[in-house]
Amino acid sequence: MSGENRTLRLWKRARKLRLSTTQIIALTFAGIILLGTVLLSLPISSRNGGSCGILPALFTATSATCVTGLVLFDTWSQWSGFGQTIILLLIEIGGLGFMSAASLVIFLFRRKVGLKQRMVMAQAMSLNDMHGVVQLQRIVIFGSLSIQLLGAAVLCLHFLPDYGFRQAAIWGVFHAVSAFCNAGFDIFGSVAPGQSVIAFNDDPVVLITLMVLITVGGLGFFVWEELARVRSFKKFSVYTKLVLIATAAIITIGTGLILLLEWNNPDTLGGMPVWQKILNGFFQTVTLRTAGFASLDQGLLTDGAKAASMVVMLIGGSSGSTAGGLKTVTFVVLVLFIWTKARGKSSVHLFHRTIPDNKATDAMTIFFIMVSLAFFGGFFIAATSSVPFVDGLYEAVSALATVGLTTGATTVMGAPAQLLVILFMYFGRVGVLTISLGFLMGNKAEDRFRYADTNLLIG
Repeated sequence: MSGENRTLRLWKRARKLRLSTTQIIALTFAGIILLGTVLLSLPISSRNGGSCGILPALFTATSATCVTGLVLFDTWSQWSGFGQTIILLLIEIGGLGFMSAASLVIFLFRRKVGLKQRMVMAQAMSLNDMHGVVQLQRIVIFGSLSIQLLGAAVLCLHFLPDYGFRQAAIWGVFHAVSAFCNAGFDIFGSVAPGQSVIAFNDDPVVLITLMVLITVGGLGFFVWEELARVRSFKKFSVYTKLVLIATAAIITIGTGLILLLEWNNPDTLGGMPVWQKILNGFFQTVTLRTAGFASLDQGLLTDGAKAASMVVMLIGGSSGSTAGGLKTVTFVVLVLFIWTKARGKSSVHLFHRTIPDNKATDAMTIFFIMVSLAFFGGFFIAATSSVPFVDGLYEAVSALATVGLTTGATTVMGAPAQLLVILFMYFGRVGVLTISLGFLMGNKAEDRFRYADTNLLIG
């Protein structure tokens, strides 16, 4: 019995649950955001001792929980140590998934993991099968914490000589968590307020460490487990092979485009030595895959580079990871399906396997929804704020793909546009997952009959 059929069978056994697992995921994320909003709106959360207001608190809590990184204020300048801690906790919970935190409690107290918990774990990690989900969850929790601690140690040791132990430790932990969870929040405001990591765009240790954390976090929990268990590319599943190949290809092609389009731009790469141009070209592409750290001023990019950046943002990371976006394998399936049909072939074949047409249909559905929402968001932001359409579209794509990069539109948007971005960030993190699960768990009743075919002129 296939993994999908097994999951459907178990779902029918558990359908008497009061709430579906997708509803549990969506409502729990909403609850976390609301709790974060309340905490961030408290005077103790702000550096100046006054409340920031409900809308800014809601915007920040949503951005942190949905690991996006769009902010109305510089994180260090606006938020106190308490506020920054709340943001960090929201990032960790949002990045690893609330079920990871719940599972950690279960593991610590050695409680039995029941069917309902297994189903929520599997769906929270975008898995079709519950087999081995508990073991995978252990890898997710302890592997994630280990990688973040290692990244924090590297950054701490690097910052230590210039900034002292306390500052280095705080910076190391915060940015390791933010990078691994693909959140893009930074607290470098004491050095350069509102400049993200631009102040360190000539520092290979900082940029490379962040890139490694971003990439590992964006590969996906399933890929981690298989890399640790199999350790042979030939024996990897088709999914893992696609993730690794797609990730390498997107980073390579994206870097090439950024370097080509920005090489002589005096406002970005133009004034840098060759090694720094290449380093920042790589960093720009890696961070576009839903991380949100900026080593270049996004508002000063050429229009061509902005367009290329939006494509990379829409693709995003991999399923079951801390990243958002359309997802790498979804994009690959979409491209392969279109290429196959354009050549007049009926089936998509890859690694001696056939990709079902329904997978391509699902990919096209998600792609259409994401692109349609992005253009609607771009028009809405431009119409309700003093923001050019290209910058509004960049903002909308960044929110939907939970990236967090901005050309500067975030801080000048009006309240209607801010509310739309909040909805986009939530949809990008929770809505896309819910739609994807709908493809798996949807009612198959409509397949029991079909209407007569009709002929249409296409093309």
